[in-house]
Amino acid sequence: MIDLYYWPTPNGHKITIALEEMGLPYTIQYVDISKGEQFNSEFLRISPNNKMPAIIDHDGIDGKQTSIFESGAILLYLSRKTGQFMPSDMAGQTRVWEWLMWQMAGFGPMLGQVHHFNHYAPTKIEYAIERYVNEAKRLYQVLEQQLSYAEFVTGAEYTIADMAILPWTKSYERQGIDIANFPNIVAWREMLHNRKAIRKAYEIGDNKQTDLRQLSGEEWQKLFGTTKPE
Repeated sequence: MIDLYYWPTPNGHKITIALEEMGLPYTIQYVDISKGEQFNSEFLRISPNNKMPAIIDHDGIDGKQTSIFESGAILLYLSRKTGQFMPSDMAGQTRVWEWLMWQMAGFGPMLGQVHHFNHYAPTKIEYAIERYVNEAKRLYQVLEQQLSYAEFVTGAEYTIADMAILPWTKSYERQGIDIANFPNIVAWREMLHNRKAIRKAYEIGDNKQTDLRQLSGEEWQKLFGTTKPE
């Protein structure tokens, strides 16, 4: 059994998708980031960076309880544990590593910034919005080009790279993206959203969504690290 410490963020969705696709038994331990629960000592013991998600595998490495933080590391671990959604050859594995790192280092962080400045920032800073929207469009174009070559991100095989990238396209409108400009991404998203495991993974957090703009000043400070303007 795996305990998943989770909130319905793009990084949280990655792991529910993987667990559903891999058929692994798991329980959800909700960590409400709007209430600052990611700073609780219990969570910090397994996720010292206070970020979502994290897991505890009760049948982990060498049969011992194993905790893992960082969504990319969790995906790699689960893939290795099950032998699923990772090519068997070194060349194929390398492509998955490349695109997983692309998502972790660029696609996720940049989209997170554009989402924040477009949607949450109380003061609209035009320079920041332009900077991050332009970078979001550039990254979407990188993905669009890649998907012009093959059905899935790394080729003909559905892998953890697809699972990592897909949830970050969920809020494309808030990211300032006209998805119609990226037909290959549209087709890829439609294909993946038809998968039963992905639909179920998204449904898990449907009733937990909150409007972070309604946070108290203290909650805002904890989540964003800045004082909430009046």
